[in-house]
Amino acid sequence: MYIIALSWLFRKNFVGMAIFPFILLRNKEDKNDLHLIHHERIHIIQQIEMLVIPFFIWYLTEYAIRLIQFKFISHKAYRNISFEREAYANERNLDYLKKRKFYSFLKYL
Repeated sequence: MYIIALSWLFRKNFVGMAIFPFILLRNKEDKNDLHLIHHERIHIIQQIEMLVIPFFIWYLTEYAIRLIQFKFISHKAYRNISFEREAYANERNLDYLKKRKFYSFLKYL
């Protein structure tokens, strides 16, 4: 896993993004944010277990469905994607990845 700061890549409401094997951050200082890094590490594990490309297909498909479900309120659609729900629910539990079961994001559908 590689952590890279790329301020030019992000809109102001995005702080980080995981694209296996990279965690991309808006600011260098965010490398010290344990919860943010853990949130993105959860996404890296999700991507690995889904073999990366299917993860992004599922992610975008679910986002499109959530957009319709939440009447095109993009932030609400994003927060309700199963991958994001799992990551947000567990970003403060730094031991989560040690006990996480395979395909745990399915519990958040």
